[in-house]
Amino acid sequence: MLPGPGILISIGAVLAAVLLGVALIALIGVSIGDALDAFVDGTIGSAYAIAASLNRSVVFALVGIGFVFANRANLTNVGGEGQIAMGGIAATATALYGHVGDLSLGLPFILPMLAAVVAGALWGGLAGILKTRAGTNEVISTLLLSFIAVWVLYWCVQSNALLRQPMTNSATLPESLEIPDLTKLPLVTTDPSLPLNIGLPLTLLIAVTVAILLSRGTTGIRLRAIGLNPVAARRAGIATEWYAVAAMLVAGGLGGLAGALMLQGDQYVLKDGFSSGYGFDGLVVGLLARGSVTGVIASALLFGFLRSGGISMELEAGVPSAVVLVIQGIIVVALAGAVYWIDRRGTSR
Repeated sequence: MLPGPGILISIGAVLAAVLLGVALIALIGVSIGDALDAFVDGTIGSAYAIAASLNRSVVFALVGIGFVFANRANLTNVGGEGQIAMGGIAATATALYGHVGDLSLGLPFILPMLAAVVAGALWGGLAGILKTRAGTNEVISTLLLSFIAVWVLYWCVQSNALLRQPMTNSATLPESLEIPDLTKLPLVTTDPSLPLNIGLPLTLLIAVTVAILLSRGTTGIRLRAIGLNPVAARRAGIATEWYAVAAMLVAGGLGGLAGALMLQGDQYVLKDGFSSGYGFDGLVVGLLARGSVTGVIASALLFGFLRSGGISMELEAGVPSAVVLVIQGIIVVALAGAVYWIDRRGTSR
């Protein structure tokens, strides 16, 4: 079966954006061949590169799924960055000082993940409560809560009374101790050259569950009713305020889980800049998905491999990080423009 015109247009938009990016790289004097070789090497050049790209995609996917879930109730969660930060803080504290190392049945790595989910959920739920009780716009509250969370994280890694590692000399970095091995996420294979952790199957399971809830479950129907007309939903007996808070709790919990996966599956230490803009990239993933969990997975894969390729181009080919971000932005704008054009074309018909 041939792909539909919408898919072809989207692919064409991405290719056009890539050509613009190549032209931009040529303008700054970097060898196009070297840049492309570095991009391929960083994305699919080895099993390690593929696994790293997929691990990054998982984080974007969780934030994006949370965005789609809340958006079904017409709530816009832009606080993924802060929810990742709070999840990272909770996971670090639990892994280092929660006395989980002696537990069995996988609890040493499960409990920090659960703590991260709770922390992220509370951070997202706070925005939901502000929305329902005080009428505060969730875009503003989740954004401001993200700034607060980032500074809380900075405080945690700077304070010896909190999570900063003991200072042995003046060169000791402001970061936490490395989490114990037992609290790190298990790999899905025994091959150390393929560091793909259990975050991938867990995220796929969450994606399937959320997709079923939103498309076939009563939860999805009620969230959609609230999003379309909250007054009518309330008159129909739906607890609109409860569902609004619950939607933000779920979105925040998924953001917190993303923070746990970043800490326990990749970074292993908490430090300033821990979230690295992943929350805002996850927001774009959710926006591009246009309410579809399948779209979230596709967009997350795109961003995960773009992030890996961009890092490789910067390190191996000397492409400035700002240029890499510009190229990513061009691709996003091209995709968004293609989607808008397809929608307008369908409406005109």
